Amino acid sequence: MARTSLALRTGAAALAIAAIMSLGGCGWGRTVAEKEALDANNTASAASATSCVDTSGSTIKVGFVNSLSGTMAISEKTVSDSLHMAVDEINADGGVLGKKIEVEQQDGKSEPATFAEKARTLIEKQCVAAVFGGWTSSSRKAMLPVFEEDNALLFYPLQYEGMEASPNIFYSGAAPNQQIVPALDYLKEKGYKKLFLVGSDYVFPQTANRVVKAYAEGNGMQVVGEEYTPMGSTDFTTIVNKLKFSGADAVVNTLNGDSNVAFFKEYKASGLTAETTPVISMSIAEEEVASIGVDNVEGQLTAWNYYQTLDSETNKKFVKDFKTKYGQNRPTSDPMESAYTSVYLWKAMVEKAKSFDVDKVKAAADGVTFDAPEGKVTVDGKNHHIYKTSYIGKIGKDKLIHTVWKSDGPIKPDPYLTTYDWAKSLSAGATDSTSKSE
Repeated sequence: MARTSLALRTGAAALAIAAIMSLGGCGWGRTVAEKEALDANNTASAASATSCVDTSGSTIKVGFVNSLSGTMAISEKTVSDSLHMAVDEINADGGVLGKKIEVEQQDGKSEPATFAEKARTLIEKQCVAAVFGGWTSSSRKAMLPVFEEDNALLFYPLQYEGMEASPNIFYSGAAPNQQIVPALDYLKEKGYKKLFLVGSDYVFPQTANRVVKAYAEGNGMQVVGEEYTPMGSTDFTTIVNKLKFSGADAVVNTLNGDSNVAFFKEYKASGLTAETTPVISMSIAEEEVASIGVDNVEGQLTAWNYYQTLDSETNKKFVKDFKTKYGQNRPTSDPMESAYTSVYLWKAMVEKAKSFDVDKVKAAADGVTFDAPEGKVTVDGKNHHIYKTSYIGKIGKDKLIHTVWKSDGPIKPDPYLTTYDWAKSLSAGATDSTSKSE
């Protein structure tokens, strides 16, 4: 595992983060700027040292890095809770390879650079065997070079824009063909042809909307407006006014965090409704519904891979256990279910490998399955994503999301959208970093 002095590594990581942030949300796998920054980082990491993970005792450490403060705390606190619940369950059942899991928690503070800093702390100072967390794609991209440099493992729980695959990240959330594409297929099936795009100004929304625009061009649809706003923004007067007079018959929403509260309140105040101009959201789950106010979002659509209302015995137990642990008023949601699932996938990989060693765990990953609350999931060892079932849901008066459409079964992850003719231009310049090492 390559390591150098803290000063060299911190400086190189800062260059990588700066390059990522300067792309304005481009986010296509390995861009030239990212590759140059990472090459500089790897050059600085000429000296080597062994992992500091201690497997000699009765416990094994893992790290959680979630935003417990800042604009993303509204969404990420519940992810932290579900991660802790998974660890508690596994410990109660004997742990992993006979060792109880000890958690080291860090606060990403809704800042990508802080996520990178905290990830390095978890890996190099707190000596964890794996890290679970991150939410925004900016946070993930800031952490990626840290995990690749130190050959450590990150389990990232969120749906995201795709065009990336790292040998050191397992993506337990949806690839674009498991969320964005099904959402657009649904809108097309229902006859919506004019789309207005609104999102937060960072990696996921801008890159996801490139997918939306490519899909629209190839499927007889039209994008009639595209607007972005800074993370945490609360003024949507101008954007909603543009939406109202754009001629759009549907909205694709990639806003994140508490900006959704202000957007939907302004949307409703303007006279727009779910019946006339429905919004399909990529980042609103059950806990955000309560924060936004159900009166502002009732009848609106969401695209996910899990809802609290899924009718299976596995999910019913999961919901009951979560509410027993954290309160009957706490809903379950896709991101926290995905995070919960990721801990069990790591456990299964470790047990299959019979080792906590990163390279052995990666080698054992392919084909690992887990009967998750969302349904059976399977790890694709080539691209480190998982097979997932897709669901389109509608927000009800009960503050829950109810399925109105589902895929026929788990969808094979295609992070680069290589199987879609309309997406050829999107993946042409991307490179799969997994192929570098595996």
